[in-house]
Amino acid sequence: MIKNATKIYILAIESSCDDTAAAVLLNDSVLSNVVANQEIHQQYGGVVPELASRAHQQNIVPVVSAALREANIDKNDLSAIAFTRGPGLLGSLLVGTSFATSLALGLDIPLIDINHMQAHILAHFIDEKGYDKPTFPFLALTISGGHTQIVQVDNYFDMTVLGETIDDAVGEAFDKSAKLMGLPYPGGPLIDKHAVSGNPRAFSFTKPKVGGLDFSFSGLKTQILYFLQNNTQKESDFIAKNLNDICASIQYTIINIIIDKLEKAVKQTGITQIAIGGGVSANSGIRNALKESEQSKGWKTYLPKFQYTTDNAAMIGIAGYLKYKEHISPEQKFINEGLSAHSRLKI
Repeated sequence: MIKNATKIYILAIESSCDDTAAAVLLNDSVLSNVVANQEIHQQYGGVVPELASRAHQQNIVPVVSAALREANIDKNDLSAIAFTRGPGLLGSLLVGTSFATSLALGLDIPLIDINHMQAHILAHFIDEKGYDKPTFPFLALTISGGHTQIVQVDNYFDMTVLGETIDDAVGEAFDKSAKLMGLPYPGGPLIDKHAVSGNPRAFSFTKPKVGGLDFSFSGLKTQILYFLQNNTQKESDFIAKNLNDICASIQYTIINIIIDKLEKAVKQTGITQIAIGGGVSANSGIRNALKESEQSKGWKTYLPKFQYTTDNAAMIGIAGYLKYKEHISPEQKFINEGLSAHSRLKI
């Protein structure tokens, strides 16, 4: 059943990894955006899939209830339900998929499946005061713990991956490097924090040679491992004495890798609009480098609001709203049963 199309309420559910999130959007405006984090993974130094899926089962009902309450609407006011179909951890995705499907069937409203990586990009179209929206076409840099991609975006759902990591993601490179230095999980934000007070040219790391617009970070991680091992053998407290400089040097290298690839993408496509998304887009060094590129390279850059960088349901909601508008007829796109989670879903 399609409700009043002038006032579209979307309930969005995100459960791709270790955060259980729900949001309510009225058209392209966010009314609520609730996230339940899973701190249990910190003691293991990374996300444990089985524990993540169990926590989603515990959190999803209270998180959805809180999102509806904060938005001050009843579930019967909803126009549709959007959910993350993939990519992500299969067990985690199954919790969100099952809940969303059941609720949509119970309310007899459309169910909209959303690609998590597309949603990171489409978060730029949330109506937020003081934030510009990119115009088509633009290049999207999606950087997170599981993904690193450069995507050409020609329309809301017309996206082409131009380059991606052939091994590890940039977020993993940050987290694993932090772990080697004894920093707790998640370590990426801590590297960023220490880098602010360090010298980015104190230590030199070789950038990987990867053709085209693809990325590689496994070799850099190995290089950092040997660097730390060799220096701590000579000086046991080397890391503690040089922590800020090490973090700054690692971050400087990663930023240069990213900017180099973006320069190639701009040259290849002629597109000078750059939008970033994903958890690592909260990194202050990367954000500053992109802002500086507006002056030095003539790019127009779009940086998301911090609350829309990490996994959240508002980005699923805006993707759901845009999909709802494009496919208003339920028999065209909306299916209230039979949708399954897809852990390796492609853009």
